[in-house]
Amino acid sequence: MSVTSKDPPRSTLFNVPNQITTARLCLAILNFVLMPLRQHLAALIVFLLAAMTDWVDGYWARRFGQVTKWGRIWDPFVDKVIVCGMFIFLAAESASGAPERAAGIAPWMAVIVVARELLVTAVRSFIEQTGGEFSAKTSGKLKMVFQCVAVSVSLVVLLAGGAAAPAWLRWTLFVTVWFAVLSTIQSGIDYVVAAAHCLRE
Repeated sequence: MSVTSKDPPRSTLFNVPNQITTARLCLAILNFVLMPLRQHLAALIVFLLAAMTDWVDGYWARRFGQVTKWGRIWDPFVDKVIVCGMFIFLAAESASGAPERAAGIAPWMAVIVVARELLVTAVRSFIEQTGGEFSAKTSGKLKMVFQCVAVSVSLVVLLAGGAAAPAWLRWTLFVTVWFAVLSTIQSGIDYVVAAAHCLRE
């Protein structure tokens, strides 16, 4: 008598990519504890580690066929938490008015980042509820890269003394932050145009 065994499902709720994403959320929470304590070096290390896991979970999910509906919701949600959260905390540093806390990110920049994420989330939810496909775009992925670079450089500037940081470092921060803001706006426009196209179809 032979016994046949079924292969285990390749995609489950608690698969490796989703576990990595959950670990990234824990790193984000840790960062939100470190920032008020002004532990900027530790915050930088934790943030870079979290950014690396964002690439790892996506690669693992595609490489081993472990893409799940939950992962498609969970992964961008966690990305939004850490990026929006860090922009808010860094804007609060700059808003304090102390020269050594000049993080180079103005409060209105954090508002743009948060508003874009809320808009895209609402649009994606509406399109997918109507049966449409609303996948991530290249502009959205580039936006994430620019935002992570801006946050990292901002933390480096804080480590270097804020307004007392070397001029080249402050100029680097200025450029990277504006790249992040402009790419955030551009990707938001791209998603709205794509959503309008889906609705017309």
